Amino acid sequence: MPEKKGEAKPEKLLMRKYIFEGYAMKLRVDTVLAADGHRSTREIIERIDCVAVVAVDAADNILLVNQFRAPLWKNLLEIPAGGIEKGEDTEEAVIREMREETGFKPAKVVRLGGFYLSPGFCSEYCHVYLATDLTEEPLHAEDTAGIELVKIPAVQILDTITSGRLQDSKSIAGILYYLEYKKKPQNP
Repeated sequence: MPEKKGEAKPEKLLMRKYIFEGYAMKLRVDTVLAADGHRSTREIIERIDCVAVVAVDAADNILLVNQFRAPLWKNLLEIPAGGIEKGEDTEEAVIREMREETGFKPAKVVRLGGFYLSPGFCSEYCHVYLATDLTEEPLHAEDTAGIELVKIPAVQILDTITSGRLQDSKSIAGILYYLEYKKKPQNP
């Protein structure tokens, strides 16, 4: 156990072996020497970073997408999100993802924050943005055919979370960032 807060001892990497390398992720197994001196393994997913977008239309609705998620074998309600493509900056990714998943292009994009999605086994960092001043401008993408756009009035969004209708962690975190952003007097 660390002696002081924030001073966890790092592990020493002894060996790294890649098991799988795909387009959006790599799976590796690290053999480490733990802080207490014992050997252990860490199964780690190296994943490209992503953006997640709290999109708010002129009627103060939050745009969500209902889409099938194969790992769970069910549909989830989520804020628009996706990986950042090679050579793309985060704001470009926000605009592309919005156009692909919702059919709307934001004229205004504001960074709200960010966080690691599952740091216990994954390197992926999620950049959270607010998108407003939306105009219809769809962009076709292969993997978005089954996505359904859902608009929830902003005043009902917390009920959507607490009722269990919205269960996706990046969406919950993104919406909490947005609700805090709205509390500041300089932000509408």
